[in-house]
Amino acid sequence: MDGHLSFWGLIANAGPVVQFVMLVLVLASLLSWAAIIQRAVIIYRARTATQRFESEFWSGSDLRQVYADGAEKLSAGGTLIGLEAIFRAGFKEFNRLRQKSPGDRDMVMQGVQRSMRITITREQQDLEKHLPFLASVASVSPYIGLFGTVWGIMNSFRGLAAASQATLAAVAPGISEALIATAMGLFAAIPAVLAYNRFAAQADSLTSTYSTFAEEFSSVLYRSFTNS
Repeated sequence: MDGHLSFWGLIANAGPVVQFVMLVLVLASLLSWAAIIQRAVIIYRARTATQRFESEFWSGSDLRQVYADGAEKLSAGGTLIGLEAIFRAGFKEFNRLRQKSPGDRDMVMQGVQRSMRITITREQQDLEKHLPFLASVASVSPYIGLFGTVWGIMNSFRGLAAASQATLAAVAPGISEALIATAMGLFAAIPAVLAYNRFAAQADSLTSTYSTFAEEFSSVLYRSFTNS
């Protein structure tokens, strides 16, 4: 194969605008893959932590002991994520408000639910971080590649008009390099859209689990308040 018609040869001999488009698409692809890997790790950790804490919480463990275990983890430099963070926020607010207003059950429970909702929102934001970037790469990359293709083909036909002899060989390199821009746009967009759909669904599922746990934990605390 002619070196000028090889993949790297076409890129090297492309016009400056098409090369710039290719560079943008390569950077978008690299950044999207970095975001994909990071999101995969974050969501895996969140799912694992959720399963572990659910097993511990519903096994009949004492709530104060579970809270103390979380405090010990924080004092050791660890972090609480997912259900454990929601539990800690709710139980901490429950104890604070109960001491402050021991007879106002409704006010205590409203404060507990508000505290857990705030924590759920923060956890949801952590799960969905960088997803808008993946959505942008998925939607914009094909159009950026198409722009490079149109520009490259336009230049090819402009050169053909100025050539003394119009042949396919005269425009083939320009059209080929232009089509590479479209291919690179799809290469950046396809993984991004697949990852976005998957991670968005997983984030929604985890957020739903968090909300369900908050409701169930509120019921547990309400019964604890009533029976005390």
